[in-house]
Amino acid sequence: MKKADISEFFRRLEENNPEPQGELDYINTFTLLVAVVLSAQATDVGVNKATGPLFAVADTPEKMRALGEDKVRDYVKSIGLYKTKAKNVIKLCEALIRDHGSEVPQAREELEKLAGVGRKTANVVLNIAFGHPTIAVDTHLFRLGNRTGIAPGKTPIEVEKKFEKKIPKKYLRHAHHWLILHGRYVCKARKPDCLNCIVADLCGFKGKTVA
Repeated sequence: MKKADISEFFRRLEENNPEPQGELDYINTFTLLVAVVLSAQATDVGVNKATGPLFAVADTPEKMRALGEDKVRDYVKSIGLYKTKAKNVIKLCEALIRDHGSEVPQAREELEKLAGVGRKTANVVLNIAFGHPTIAVDTHLFRLGNRTGIAPGKTPIEVEKKFEKKIPKKYLRHAHHWLILHGRYVCKARKPDCLNCIVADLCGFKGKTVA
């Protein structure tokens, strides 16, 4: 996609949704981190159903650790991979208490040292909690990067780097959310809603649905 078209692409997304929000529920930075860790290979809706009751009783690393792995597992058992995720949540709580004064670190390197936290999770937390202009490449962003022609790549990191290079700086802060929401509700994997897409004329997708 040409530079001018990419700028127009994001201008329209901004005009349509000036202040996009993530769809995971959280109370503070710690609960955001836990929610994102739990969301791997799960839907935000499913995660929110589990974390509502969990966060009501444990919204700090100390409270979560005090619950213990077994009780955390009971709260999140409706989420895929819940046993591993419960174990990781307790481990990251212990690390936050021991190494970071119970605060979520703002450095990517420190975040990625926490149990259950990979590059994508770190990018989400850095973006939402701390306002960093990061691009967290999930299945939606990977699909959009390749489908639109903005950031084609064979790996998530390749797509992430191309997005960061191609997206105008003034749009980077919210680009992650615009793209996720667009991929979730409009540019869907199996049936992209090209007829109702506000950026369809700019997109390089050859398999567009037409009237």
